[in-house]
Order: sequence, then structure tokens, then C-alpha cells
Amino acid sequence: MEKKPTDSSASFVPYISASRTLPELTAVAISLGIVLAVVFAAANAYLGLKIGLTVSASIPAAVISLAVLRGLFRRKSILENNIVQTMTTAGEAVAAGAIFTIPALYMWDLNPGQQMISFIVLVGGFLGVAMMVPLRRLLIVKEHETLPYPEGTACAEVLVSGETGGRSARMVMLGFGVGGLVKALGDGLMLFRTEIETAVFKFKNAVIGMDTYPALLGVGYIIGPRIAGQMLAGGILAWLVLIPMIGFFGAGATGSIAPSQTPISQLDAWGIWGDYIRYIGAGAVAAGGLITLVKTLPMLFSSLAATLRGLATRGDEKVTLDRTNRDIPAKWVFALILVLIILLAFDPITKVGILGAVAIALFGFLFVTVASRIVGLVGSSSSPVSGMTIATLLIVTVLYKLTGVSGTAGMVTALTVGAIVCVALAVAGDISQDLKTGYLVGGTPWKQQVAMMIGVLVSGLVIGFILNVLNASYGLGSEQLPAPKAVLMRLIVEGIMSENLPWDLIFIGVAAAIVFEFLGLNSLTVAVGIYLPVHVSTPIMVGGLVRWFVEFISRRNEGLLKSRIETGTLLASGLIAGESLVGVIIAILIWAGVQVPGTLAVQNHLLPFIVFLAVTILLTVISLRSKDGITQKS
Repeated sequence: MEKKPTDSSASFVPYISASRTLPELTAVAISLGIVLAVVFAAANAYLGLKIGLTVSASIPAAVISLAVLRGLFRRKSILENNIVQTMTTAGEAVAAGAIFTIPALYMWDLNPGQQMISFIVLVGGFLGVAMMVPLRRLLIVKEHETLPYPEGTACAEVLVSGETGGRSARMVMLGFGVGGLVKALGDGLMLFRTEIETAVFKFKNAVIGMDTYPALLGVGYIIGPRIAGQMLAGGILAWLVLIPMIGFFGAGATGSIAPSQTPISQLDAWGIWGDYIRYIGAGAVAAGGLITLVKTLPMLFSSLAATLRGLATRGDEKVTLDRTNRDIPAKWVFALILVLIILLAFDPITKVGILGAVAIALFGFLFVTVASRIVGLVGSSSSPVSGMTIATLLIVTVLYKLTGVSGTAGMVTALTVGAIVCVALAVAGDISQDLKTGYLVGGTPWKQQVAMMIGVLVSGLVIGFILNVLNASYGLGSEQLPAPKAVLMRLIVEGIMSENLPWDLIFIGVAAAIVFEFLGLNSLTVAVGIYLPVHVSTPIMVGGLVRWFVEFISRRNEGLLKSRIETGTLLASGLIAGESLVGVIIAILIWAGVQVPGTLAVQNHLLPFIVFLAVTILLTVISLRSKDGITQKS
């Protein structure tokens, strides 16, 4: 049974065979990869802080790489494009791991310096790459037919089909331009509002609204109507059920009810959401993350056992070290891991100590192994990174408290351990997908692994600056950048260390998540909808409805359906990247003291609705116009 994947993989011939050598880890590819890694790190950091989700950068990066290297520089090597997308996903992964945890330090008013943030991210990123390297031959090669790695396979298809040229780059750049333009005119020049809101007639404290951001429309299109609908369900539950209910029962209260310091009768919908609903949402998100982890436990244990069995038998296999089968030498990989763990044990920056270093080594290896296999089965977007990070934080925080490390010092060290593990998980999952892409197109593994480390290095050096700028301009944890996952991590650590959280509200959220599971819903998705303002979920639902409409219209022709969804996905990816990047640029301008006063219709609700409707129509029409595949010559 175990030999079948080995035998089939031995006969596999990639797009570029091992006997051929093409330019790969070149200066041009590295330079473009560095630029895109920084761009997508900034864009995903902004998006993740806003909605608690990040999107895959591999396909947009592959498309942009094809457009630049093949279109502008007339370079013909598909392996160079593979290197570029590998480096770009490093930026995405580093941003995801960082923004899910590190913003909690800002919420404690500690304002960590760029040096500390870069150290945390670089150690976690390098551990993620290094711990994945020994697993590549087992997971990518030996189990080629049993682990599909959906994003990696899709990216390989884009790279191969891109050999014929095509329209796909124009779709990404069109979305990039539209998303960036709307963001610049709305939040940059402030020519119109980027949020619309209305109260429900004769329904006190019931509010419905929408952030008119193209990026949220794009997110909804990519995740589809089911997930978007469950997220909106959480928002409706919070803003049309819980908030009016709290306002109704608290209308006669003359004093404040903890944790709020203001009587409920004096709170509007936003006040009730900030003082009560966010704790309920945080409890639901925490429970949803742990439920997701528990549901994957059978896969977790079987994945770990299979991986360990594979590693144990690897020494008995005859390894042919052709070009497509060469990893970074094992002695260098294990030396790097050892140096990083020793450095963590004694470094004066994070001060996690020997306990933290050992925890990082154990949880890092355990969860990197699991994450690398799980993303091969269900994809990166379904990997329970939040749940594994929560589990790490729970255990580590308790251990620190039991050993006398408590207070602010204990919270910071526990969160640092969780952050390093979270970055390692995110990076390991992404490089797994990249190595699958490389395996299919015929890349050289050690060159991809080096490229990933370069991407981690560059992204790690700039992510601290990005977070500092976003915090100074918008405030991490604020209404503009709520940073839902980081708030959750902060509440977990605070709750264990100080025991002063409103546990009744937290447990209401936990119970709600359990109810969602019994109803057959994704508890984590609904919980995020509760935690975030409904204004975020509404445009995501609109994007999901556009996706549903395109699928419904095209349902009778499978080839046409695939082409239209791919076209829309590339346009949606461009909307996300363009808006998010301009959002970071605006933050830099605010941080630098540049003031641009609003000039037109700042209080007008109709204009932003018209702008959002125009972008929605554009996404629908462009998707439906695709007739013969996005990758064919135009």
C-alpha cells in the first residue's frame, strides 16, 4: 500500500524534465521576487488586520511574473517564474503569521520595535522552511498522487498554460488599478465615504451597513457564497439580534454593567458592539478555532504517524539525486534548526528562555509536520493554523504561569512563542504548496528553498515597519483595523495570566460556536462574522453572490464555467492587492504627516454605493465575458 505512491512518483515526468537545465535562481527572478514579496506582504498584512483573513498570492504572483519576465524582458524560462511566485508567497505567509499574533503587543501599549518584530518573524520563517525541507521527498514526491496540494497544483497549471501567453495578467492589473483607484479616491483624497449605514425602521439599536471596499468584494468572490453567507449570518446575529436584545434588556439600567463603564441606555449600537459583542465574538472565534483543530485530530495523528514512518524508511530507499530531487543538504538544515533554537533559548530580545525554546522546537516540529500534510489534502485556506496557534498559546501560557513567569513579562513571552510557531506554520504550509508547484513544472528543490528563505528574509525585515506605520496611522485593534485574530490571542493570554476577563461573555461565545457546529455550519466562519462589524461581511456576501450568479449562468458548460471563475478570481485578486497596497501607502503618508483634506460629498451615502455597484458590475461582466479560457492568446 505504501509503495504505490513511491512507484507512481518514480515514473512521473515534470513539465521540464530533470535532464533539461533552464535559468532558474537568476538575479532577475530574485529581484522581481523581492519586489513582489514586499508588495504582497504589505497587502496581506493590511487585509488580514482588517478582516482576519489573507488570500493566496501564488497565482497572482505567477501571472505578474509571466507578464514581466515573459512580456517585458522576453525571458522564456518557466522555472524563473516559479522562483518568483515562491518568493512572493513567502511575503504572504510572513504577513499572515505576523498579523495573527504580534498586533497584541501594540494593544498592550508596548510598541515593539522593528528589531523585535523582525527577529520573531525571521526565526519563525526560517524554522518553517527548515523543518519542511526533510519532509519534501516524503510528502511531495512519495505521496504525489495521494496529496494533491490544490493551490500548488493550480499555480503549476497557470505557469504551464502561461507558456502560450494570454489575458490573465491584464485581468490582475485591471483589478489592481480599479481597487487602488477606489481606495485612493475614497480613503486617500476623501472624495467620498467608504462606508454606508442605516438604522432599521422602528427597531432600536438595529443597524445594517456596508464598507464599500472593492477588496472585500474580491474576497467574497474568491471564498464563494457558502462561506460568505455564513460570515454574514454571524454579522446579522450580532447586529440584528444580540445588539438590539442587549439594548432592550439594559434600557432601564441606571448603572453600568461590566465590562462597560457606561450604562447600556446611553450606548448606541457601536457602543454595545465594542463593549459586549466583541467579547462574545472572541469567545466564539476561540472555540471555533479549537473545534476546527479537534475535528482535524484524526487527520493530525494519522498525518504525523505517516510522516514519521516515511522518515524512518527513507534511509532504506535508493535516492537518485537528479536536478529535480536535490534539497538543501540535511546537515545544513539541521544545523540551522539547532542554531535557531539555541539562539532563542538565550537571546536578549524575546527572552523566551529555555522553556520557550523547547516549546517552539516541539510545537514547531509537530504542527509544521501536520500543517504541511493537511494543506496537501485540503489547501492552505482550510489549514487550522489559528487552532494550532491557540493550542500552543494555551499550553505555553499555563506553563509560564506555573513556573512563576507572569504579569506583562509572562504575557509577552507566551505571545512571542505563539507568534514564532504561527509564522513557522504559515510559512511551512506555503512552501509545501510551492514545492508541489516546482515538482510539477520541474523546478530544482534546493533553489526553491533558498528562494523561500530570501523571501522570508526580505519580508521579515519590512513587516515591522509596516506594522508600526499601520498602528501609527490607523491603530491596530481599532475600528479601521480590528485585527480580530490578534485580539483573540491577546484575550487568551490575558485571561490565563490576569484572570480578569468578562468570562460570562466569553462563554456565551463559546456556547454559540458549539450551537453553530450542531447546525452544520463552520463555527469559525460564523464566529468571525460575529466579531467583525456587519459592515465587513455585507460586501463579502455581495462578492459571494456574484460568484454564485456566474456559476449559475455557466453551470451547463464545465469548460466555460472554469474559464469564467478563473477570470473572475484573477480580477478579484487584483482588486484585493490594489486596494490593500494603496491602503498601506495611505498609512505611510499619514505617518509622514501628509494631510489631504476632503473636498467633495464626504457625508454622501449615494456616491459610495454607486462606486461599489460599478465595481460589482465590472466584476460580473468581466467574468461572464470569458468564453475561451483566460490563458489563450488574445
